[in-house]
Amino acid sequence: MLEVFRQPVSELPAALALPAPRVPLRAFEIWLRPPGSKSLTNRALLLAALADGRSVLRRPLVDADDAQRMIAALEVLGARFDTTPTGDIEVAGVSGSWKVPPAGVTVNLNNAGTATRFLAAAAVLAPAPVTIDGNARMRQRPIGELGTALEQVGAKVEYLMEPGFPPMRVAAPADPSHLRSSIRFPTTQSSQFISALALIGPWINSGLTIRLEGEITSASYILMTIRLLERLGAMVRHSADLRVLRVCGPDATRRGLPAFDLSIEPDASGATYFWGAAALVPGAKARIMGLGAHSLQGDADFPDVLGSMGATVTKSAAADPWIQVVGPPRLAPIMADLADMPDTAMTLAAVAAFADGTSVLKGLRTLRVKETDRIAAIQQELGKLGVTVTTPISGDEGAISITPPPGGVDCSASCPTVEFETYDDHRMAMSMALIGLRRPNVVIKHPSCVAKTYATFWSDFARML
Repeated sequence: MLEVFRQPVSELPAALALPAPRVPLRAFEIWLRPPGSKSLTNRALLLAALADGRSVLRRPLVDADDAQRMIAALEVLGARFDTTPTGDIEVAGVSGSWKVPPAGVTVNLNNAGTATRFLAAAAVLAPAPVTIDGNARMRQRPIGELGTALEQVGAKVEYLMEPGFPPMRVAAPADPSHLRSSIRFPTTQSSQFISALALIGPWINSGLTIRLEGEITSASYILMTIRLLERLGAMVRHSADLRVLRVCGPDATRRGLPAFDLSIEPDASGATYFWGAAALVPGAKARIMGLGAHSLQGDADFPDVLGSMGATVTKSAAADPWIQVVGPPRLAPIMADLADMPDTAMTLAAVAAFADGTSVLKGLRTLRVKETDRIAAIQQELGKLGVTVTTPISGDEGAISITPPPGGVDCSASCPTVEFETYDDHRMAMSMALIGLRRPNVVIKHPSCVAKTYATFWSDFARML
């Protein structure tokens, strides 16, 4: 049966039945290096495509649909990509000006939200209009806040269907020197809007200053962006509270960035499923290689959340670092603020379904506008196990409580089959799979959606069965 898990994602059945867990539970041990970080790969691809000369990205995320959509769009805009025999990517940049025809171009990002936001901002570096489009779900994901910011920079923004949503056409001023260098931004639905603007800062003549006037959304992702920019030679200044950011080229007289050679960290969001899996099985060990205390990714702190539930967490400071989680005998409920790691919420929800009491997860405001409404999806799918998911909490729309049923989730051999919908959302598929490590008769519908970010997830998951 496990051979099914090792098939290419495109050949998986429409519904994947997970093998029943062993009785008693088997304390597996897994050492794993997940694919490269989606977040870092997307940022690095854009920066390399805009840079002067030929850059090299080592161990990037190349098999996932999101990365392929980003690369295809950047090729439409004039960058050139070559894959080496070792899987690294060489990128020939455009020196800060996209190579598009006078009539403009259209790029379709399907459901790749990060790429959609980043390229919408980067469109101001094109000499002709760029239209950003996606699939039906992407056309439901708001982008109007970013459009307003691009108008502040000096671009003309048009929405071709519904105002504030893709498809959107962005046209820069005829003279790039007329791009303005200051933006004011209220509380935003997505930190990716801020990152998208920061990433183009080195190519605006006077740099770009961003003033954030409301609540800071997912600050860890903004920090990831500016730390990467610093690492690649940009001049970055920011206030301690991140309310004022300034990004420009390497110095006051030089715009753009030179070509670079960058190793991409393993994806910490993808690692959470294996750390969470270990937490669910007493004595199980999941060691993720390549992530440590100095990771650029906020999700690398997720093991500390599991530590608060009773798991044992060990972090190595070796040259090739690792972080390991060992499952506790029992899982304590938790109150966790996930504002800096919202992509971990579905993993933690699956783990909390087996805790000894009610857990409260906060900081989830951005989950409503992801690949699906993830808060509603968590409610619906965990409800199939008798788990009660309540929101809002004390008026907080970004908070949920998770209460297992009296006596805990039924994990007997005779428990009824449960089919988890995945809503074409990779994170729902991977997080709901964790339930199958404790409960028999679990089916994951449309398992191929993991290809968005983690094409080898099911073969890696099979190593724990």
